Amino acid sequence: MKGEGPSCALDSDAERRFGGSARLFGAAGLARLRLGHVCVIGVGGVGSWAAEALARAGVGRLTLIDLDHVAESNVNRQVHALSSTLGAAKVDVMRQRIADIAPDCAVMTIDDFITPENVAALLPADTLVIDAIDQPRAKAALIALAQRRKQPIIVCGGAGGRIDPLRLQRGDLAVTRGDALLANVRARLRREHGFAREPGKRFRVEAIWSEEPLRREVPAGAAAPDEAGAAMRAETS
Repeated sequence: MKGEGPSCALDSDAERRFGGSARLFGAAGLARLRLGHVCVIGVGGVGSWAAEALARAGVGRLTLIDLDHVAESNVNRQVHALSSTLGAAKVDVMRQRIADIAPDCAVMTIDDFITPENVAALLPADTLVIDAIDQPRAKAALIALAQRRKQPIIVCGGAGGRIDPLRLQRGDLAVTRGDALLANVRARLRREHGFAREPGKRFRVEAIWSEEPLRREVPAGAAAPDEAGAAMRAETS
């Protein structure tokens, strides 16, 4: 890890870099960002943009967790994917990128995938968590741990195959609709982690998802997958 993060006091360079954040959030809001620590888990199509946005806003400390490497197939949607970064570890590329954006942002990288077996050891306890992973079993274990710790977490649904920002929703994980990944996770939380089964009973877990139907390229003559049906099957499994 690089240092212990910046102080909330702004030097002249930081004033120039983050003056816009001060005008947007106020001086007290920027001070909280500068002292904040956010853990982004999954540095791909959602997590890479989240990590960069946090650094540009002035967040003082970031922990990035992912074992994946940059591939050509990432170029259309992941901020770190460049010809010069192909084959490199995503967390390393993001650390270098953030150093160019906000040199005093302390970035710790963990080159590993979160699993139910290692999540308690890998997840820093003093952070806000952004869950941008797409493996349902690991996602459920992460959410359950964060709730046991009373650790704030924002859970991201599936983003692939969706293009309409006006269909984005924010709310409790218990009431998301039209997202098969989150329906699967919700079912696992109820089945494996003791979350409330009553209809409408909130989990007290913040989620971001899209109600836009999933777009997929379908071969001529083939039926399009019914994501709503998949979500319903996952919900009741």
